[in-house]
Amino acid sequence: METRFVKQSRCYKTSRIFPTDVNNHNTLFGGKLMAYIDDIASISASKHCRRSVVTASTDSVDFLSPIRPTDSVSLESFVTWTGKSSMEVFVKVMTEDLISGERKIAATSFLTFVALDENKKPVPVPHVVPETEEEKRLHETAVQRAEMRRIRREESKKFADYLITSFPWE
Repeated sequence: METRFVKQSRCYKTSRIFPTDVNNHNTLFGGKLMAYIDDIASISASKHCRRSVVTASTDSVDFLSPIRPTDSVSLESFVTWTGKSSMEVFVKVMTEDLISGERKIAATSFLTFVALDENKKPVPVPHVVPETEEEKRLHETAVQRAEMRRIRREESKKFADYLITSFPWE
């Protein structure tokens, strides 16, 4: 099976925070950050497998520090682990106060993507090879996260059987 290094999927994005990007707490709207996260993660996944990809799950988004209008927000993403046709992508979100220069980790996120062929069917992806200490640590802990995803997906499917598909006003 083909292999690729983590660094081959690494992507960066930096944005300024504008008044239209903030919520009533004067911090970056969470949905805006989640869109940034999904966007950059999908690019990392596509770079890793050189295929079309689809988001299978957003496993977590942990908001750790507020992002304010005086900040820039920088996202770094890369593939940390691969299954047969799936890829786990890690996104690190950092803020930098543009006046003081202080940097903080503002959020972290794990997402899962599936590689698709021309018929939109899952296809095998290259194995990923970590090199740095950060990459190795994320790779080593990925099997545990994959098992948690599998359990959560099974529970979600069971739960979906109990949900109704009509609206109260219908």
